[in-house]
Amino acid sequence: MTTLNFPDSFLWGAATAAHQVEGANDNNDWWDWEQTPGHIQNGDRSTVACDWWKGKRYHEDFDLARSLNQNAHRLSVEWSRIEPREGEWNADALAFYRRILIALRERGMTPLVTLHHFANPRWLAAQGAWETQTVVPLFERFAVKVAQELGDLCDFWVTINEPFVYAFSGYSDGNWPPGKKNFSLAFRVLANMVRAHAAAYHAIHRIQPNARVGIAHHLRRFLPANPSSGLDRWAASLRDGMANRWFFRALVDGRLRFPARGSVPQAIGTQDFIGVNYYFAERSAFDVGSPGQLFSRSIKPVWHASAPPFAGEIHPASFYDFLKEHAVYGKPIYVTENGLFDLGDETQARYLVSHIAAVQRAMAEGVPVKGYFYWTLVDNFEWAEGFTARFGLYRLDVATQTRTPRLSAEIYGRIARENGIAGELIEKYGHAN
Repeated sequence: MTTLNFPDSFLWGAATAAHQVEGANDNNDWWDWEQTPGHIQNGDRSTVACDWWKGKRYHEDFDLARSLNQNAHRLSVEWSRIEPREGEWNADALAFYRRILIALRERGMTPLVTLHHFANPRWLAAQGAWETQTVVPLFERFAVKVAQELGDLCDFWVTINEPFVYAFSGYSDGNWPPGKKNFSLAFRVLANMVRAHAAAYHAIHRIQPNARVGIAHHLRRFLPANPSSGLDRWAASLRDGMANRWFFRALVDGRLRFPARGSVPQAIGTQDFIGVNYYFAERSAFDVGSPGQLFSRSIKPVWHASAPPFAGEIHPASFYDFLKEHAVYGKPIYVTENGLFDLGDETQARYLVSHIAAVQRAMAEGVPVKGYFYWTLVDNFEWAEGFTARFGLYRLDVATQTRTPRLSAEIYGRIARENGIAGELIEKYGHAN
């Protein structure tokens, strides 16, 4: 079997997020959420996480990334550190992020910086966070400050990570802060995120006309549990429209669709690239008794008993399909997250190879994918799952902070080094299951 090759300019990296790796991040809504028993699996907390803040272990982790031949890294900045109180800027925090970006640049790695990755400053949460439009100028001001202070080191930005996941986990399912269960409120939050993204996009471009600015969209394929059932097909289609397309369409035509109303014309065309976060597919069955879940219930895969609640079906064909679907917009596409929690080395290796092969297949058919960021570099604090969902290329011992490579690290390092997937890897690991 021949090698599946990638272009010389392709970005190979991993993705991280501030609250999940830094530790000592005690001024935001997620830290407060962690203090209540029952919110986080096993009672885990992000106290140390991967020890980037106090221990400066980002140096070690960037060295690990470079040892795997990565030439890029996606990270986020923490709003609550940079603006610990409304209208007050923390020079030490900005200096910390400058050091991080410089460390990446010194290693020849391109940084992709996310401005909002789920966590909010405590002061913003006290005002209702994203529930009202007052957040829009606040987020715009934050984006301006970050671009002014760090723009000489980065011109590649994600404004908001996975808006739909944030809105529904916190405001509909209620298993993330602020723990509300209000379907219509979730869409009000999403509408404000459209507005805030648009404001931040235009503000960054005023500072950096040539910046690349986009969104990291969470895409999850919804398949009918029974393909011959019209109701199951309808339920899967409804979920797809809400979860995968509602926000994206607003950035194409400026319309806020049902159940929200109105328009945001300033959002039209505010994607210089399309960020794709993809993990799983999901089987959906119609359920009239579950209006809050869009009249459907999820049919979990057989191994789900040992997996986190968010786990779905390993389905690289759906990943390929999504990349093909988004090619019609004529924008560069970056895979801003893709990965699998630890189900054993062989399973994780098959996931990695089969999904990167899906990227190459799409590219061979003309899809303009420009980079791939694996989630994640080192096991980290995985939100409500704490340290029970371990996605890292490197296994983390939280107590000792020891990093140990998994098989996936070896394979990913080889793929990045060779800028392609060798035929023997396809033969051995190219099938997802």
